[in-house]
Amino acid sequence: MVNFEERTIEETSIYKGNITEYVVKTVELPDGRRATREIVLHDDASAVIAFVDGKLLCVEQFRKPLERTSIEIPAGLIDKGETPLEAAQRELEEETAYQAKNWSEVTSFYNTPGFCNEKLTIFEVSELVAVDNPLAQDEDENLRVMTLTLEEAWELMESGRICDSKTVFALFYWKMKQLETKGTHHG
Repeated sequence: MVNFEERTIEETSIYKGNITEYVVKTVELPDGRRATREIVLHDDASAVIAFVDGKLLCVEQFRKPLERTSIEIPAGLIDKGETPLEAAQRELEEETAYQAKNWSEVTSFYNTPGFCNEKLTIFEVSELVAVDNPLAQDEDENLRVMTLTLEEAWELMESGRICDSKTVFALFYWKMKQLETKGTHHG
């Protein structure tokens, strides 16, 4: 069996913010050589695949790293003491003013494991209920809620307006579920 493990020799924290820390690690490779790894430590997050009248529930918001707006499924960071499910429930209500009766975990994955440890957990929900007095959005959030057909969402992905991994995943997941449903009716 091949040994891929890298032993950390030295670790230096370059910057520590509210949700990220930037760390440089000197590592020893299995063959004895040394290398430098630049790592972003990032809080984990949750996201929600939700449908209203057969359309995907999304939010449009400005993303400073992209210098433009992005259309995404509802999502947000997991606060200290929260489970991924609790964070997803909170974010769905804060961002869209909906709650859901049924929750199931679809998957979880690391967005960019080459340099970042953020883990994203995605839930699918059903039986949405509009909330009269929803949880307040974060102070620095400015969102527009929208619903999209699969065709509309796919066009937005192809044009680059939908460009984040969680929403692209949601679109392929949705398409796969539609194909599975068609397969069971014609199989």
